[in-house]
Amino acid sequence: MKVLLIEDEQKIADFVCTGLTRRGFHVTHCANGHAGHALGLRADVDIIVLDVMLPGRDGLSVLQEWRAAGVTTPVILLTARNELGDRISGFDLGADDYLAKPFFVEELVARMQALLRRTGTRPETLAVGALKLDCISRQLSNHGRSCELTAREFSLLAYLMRSPGQLFTRGQILEHVWGYDFDPSTNVVDVCIRRIRNKMQDLADHDPNAGAAIEAVRGAGYRFRSQACA
Repeated sequence: MKVLLIEDEQKIADFVCTGLTRRGFHVTHCANGHAGHALGLRADVDIIVLDVMLPGRDGLSVLQEWRAAGVTTPVILLTARNELGDRISGFDLGADDYLAKPFFVEELVARMQALLRRTGTRPETLAVGALKLDCISRQLSNHGRSCELTAREFSLLAYLMRSPGQLFTRGQILEHVWGYDFDPSTNVVDVCIRRIRNKMQDLADHDPNAGAAIEAVRGAGYRFRSQACA
């Protein structure tokens, strides 16, 4: 899922970006009300997480102008304010949900998932051929058999399955799934890929090549073969 985060407090932005990225979200971040307003008008995102108190212009006025301009993207407001009047003002201007600081990133994720399910903007399943990945339960299935992936396995496989045929370097995968840079010599990507392949193989024991759906390109990285599971 693609998320636009508009938050000027760097510590909060860092932990939200890291937490969401590790759970398979693609996050675009900006820290200014004017820049956030412009991004919200043109960005192709599934959900917006918007702080109320921003430099340049406040989040409520940004939200008001988005809705006046016809922007229907779901918006969750973040704020240190927790008074009833502030919450009502946010909802009156078109907010879809409201989360008071401080908060746990797990609660933000849960609210995002619930909101996206209600609005119908979150694709609940990724499918390539017979292989299906449930984006809510993290269940991987093939020909009626299923297993659950870990959070890292899910994030990595979803990243590849969203762009079948596209080659991703280990550095790109590290940044997306783990959220920070590792030693270039680390093998964490290869280990995670191997675990996913083993699970894919277990789901399709009639097909000795099921694990090859994730293709390693020597010296380059990995890609999900678009016709691997047809």
